[in-house]
Amino acid sequence: MSQPLPYVDINPVSAATATVIWLHGLGDSGHGFAPIVPELQLPEDMAIRFVFPHAPERPVTINGGMRMRAWYDIKSMDFDKRADLGGVRESAELVEQLIEAEIAKGVPANRIILAGFSQGGVIALHLGTRYSKTLAGILALSTYLCEPALLANEASDANKHTPIQFGHGTHDDVVPAAMGQAAFQTLQDAGYQVSWKAYAMQHNVCMEEIHDISAWIQARLS
Repeated sequence: MSQPLPYVDINPVSAATATVIWLHGLGDSGHGFAPIVPELQLPEDMAIRFVFPHAPERPVTINGGMRMRAWYDIKSMDFDKRADLGGVRESAELVEQLIEAEIAKGVPANRIILAGFSQGGVIALHLGTRYSKTLAGILALSTYLCEPALLANEASDANKHTPIQFGHGTHDDVVPAAMGQAAFQTLQDAGYQVSWKAYAMQHNVCMEEIHDISAWIQARLS
């Protein structure tokens, strides 16, 4: 598990001055969200590099033990036991290596956005609230928190004032909106700078959300 994560990257025309690291959902890969970059219609002069890592392959209990790309195992669909903490911590360490690699290339932490959908969002929230350097923003799409009770003892102050944007579908039957709202409330109660947007969609992204994500990225990195 200590091997660096492979990824798909989309580079700007000029040297990158900012990076978005975007984590996919269960059973997907870095290729899944890569096509969203042109749809975001970000100005070329923002020089944003996108990194879409592939999660490690592992057996997933709720899928009959089938091996697939997953940031962690899901042993139960129960509200409070869905994310396997050991796997979440392992994946968070691997994604932290990706952030550090971007910093080594010359992009400072405060010009890096950590984004994630579903399982990827769990990792983005887990790592983003514990990471020791201040990020530009955290984007949490159709997602939830792993073991929220641990946050108080494990959180770093570095991203206490970092904007965290939640987006969730009102008709999501995979990760019910209530799970996203519970994560939002936990972070808000802990003093984080969170915002919430709901969309008339299922467990996916829609054009309205893509437009909102584009505006949010531009506000964070302009």
